[in-house]
Amino acid sequence: MEKILNCMAVEIATAFQACGYDKSYAKVTLSNRPDLCEFQCNGAMAAAKVYKKKPIDIATQVTDQLKDCSMFSNVAAVMPGFINIRLNESYLADYLNQMKTEEKLGVEEVKTHDTIIVDYGGANVAKPLHVGHLRSAIIGESIKRMGRFLGYHVIGDVHLGDWGLQMGLIIEELRDRKPDLPYFDEAFAGEYPEEAPFTISELEDIYPKASKKSKENEEFKNRAQEATRRLQEGYEPFRAIWKHIMSISLADLKKNYKSLDVTFDLWKGESDAQVYIPNLIQDLQDQGLAYESQGALVVDIKEESDSKEFPPCIIRKSDGAALYATSDLGTILEREKDFAPSKYIYITDKRQELHFIQVFRVAKKAGYVKKDTDMIHLMFGTMNGKDGKPFKTREGGLMRLEKLVEEINEAVYARIMENRTVSSEEARETARMIGLAALKYGDLSNQASKDYIFDMDRFISFEGNTGPYILYTIVRIKSILAKYEELTNRTKEDLLESEGRILPAVGQTEKALMLMLTRYHEVIETSFAETAPHKLCQFIYELSDVFNKFYNSVMILKEEDAQRQESYIHLISLTKKVLEICIDLLGFEAPERM
Repeated sequence: MEKILNCMAVEIATAFQACGYDKSYAKVTLSNRPDLCEFQCNGAMAAAKVYKKKPIDIATQVTDQLKDCSMFSNVAAVMPGFINIRLNESYLADYLNQMKTEEKLGVEEVKTHDTIIVDYGGANVAKPLHVGHLRSAIIGESIKRMGRFLGYHVIGDVHLGDWGLQMGLIIEELRDRKPDLPYFDEAFAGEYPEEAPFTISELEDIYPKASKKSKENEEFKNRAQEATRRLQEGYEPFRAIWKHIMSISLADLKKNYKSLDVTFDLWKGESDAQVYIPNLIQDLQDQGLAYESQGALVVDIKEESDSKEFPPCIIRKSDGAALYATSDLGTILEREKDFAPSKYIYITDKRQELHFIQVFRVAKKAGYVKKDTDMIHLMFGTMNGKDGKPFKTREGGLMRLEKLVEEINEAVYARIMENRTVSSEEARETARMIGLAALKYGDLSNQASKDYIFDMDRFISFEGNTGPYILYTIVRIKSILAKYEELTNRTKEDLLESEGRILPAVGQTEKALMLMLTRYHEVIETSFAETAPHKLCQFIYELSDVFNKFYNSVMILKEEDAQRQESYIHLISLTKKVLEICIDLLGFEAPERM
């Protein structure tokens, strides 16, 4: 279904051409002065420079051509040359009537169905998810959902940190704690146990203790480095321990991601890229791209257009070890072999900006990806506490993600139970849904690149620009529809089968709601194209606000004109569907009541 702005632009382009001007000047935008008009076209301003005429004269000519166009209720040329536009109420109603019958409410799927890899999550095995993992997970989940909704073949990969020094640290700490395990007996020749020699709680204690010990004990650090080397070279006892670590960690990670309603298609990690690294290093050398510098192997990434200097990308350290860059390049080779994506979207904090500049440039320079392959690094800022510093627990440590989810759910549950009208069990499930909306919307409504303040009291508020406010709006519409069914003895199916239509608006708030709904298609496309979930959040907040103004000014259930009342019901049903689609793309859902 064509977007409303494009529909208007077609009509105005015809008018520009009829007056002898190029149709490219007919771009239509939302009005920046809604008190004067609903839409505007500023093309006459630009055309005036080319055609050596006054902008107001061109604008007047164009509007004269449009005076009989049924699409508009008013088109006016105003100084110094703006074209102000108001949409015809009948045309607007017809547009919405078509929209409500279309699959996905008229959002058109892309025709190419290109494959896109979204790399998000980035958790490290053997470590619990903490608040620092929140943004990557929920931003990535939303980007993935939007892409799929638009028809792309989107593959989400968690890309685990599962192959570095942390593994050697865990192995050697385990040796110190349980030296009698068969993995540390050089003479052991049997099958290694199927059951892990530790629980997830023990594992989560082992790593921080080992990390601390390595900073204080050089001998232990050297042992851990040696254990890491042996693991990476395939030493079977350490591979067996590694498999236990992966099995225990993955079960816990999947449980925690599930609590955020975040899923991944691939649970790949750095370990999966290792098989590609020897040939990768050799190929970079064979191409003459990699050279030795102070004992390390590096690739220059500088380009003529650079306004600042970028250091070369280190492919192999002087001690022969590969780095994150090497691993990420190996992962790209694997993804090209398996999926040949047309776009990559990596979602990490902004501290990794240089890393991805280096990786992307090496990948293109070496021909591992095509020159026209989009490689996007969506960088996010920090989630801070009210003190403006990175969010911490009261004790000063990083809060576990499951603890954060638990706390926000408890806060919502307490608020629900203040005015208890539902069972404790229903309140718990409702609190979970509202809590998730509060958490996700509180994050996603901020531009990803910016830091933001985590304020639980504000996030769980049922008023203002919050997730609960959006859910409350949806639940309010559900309540109106349920009462309408009771009053008229008509089911949702009856309404769908009826010939009732959305009628032309008769009030200002009604038309404002209708106009807001027409923005739905463009907002979803723009939010994905710009990897900007905050734009989708802003839209549903504005839509909720406009709906509530309409609700407060129009007595829907007391409307005596049955045809007009049914029109209202169709209009708010469409509003509910738009809101439900949008919150699903953001990664949460609405309860039946609140």
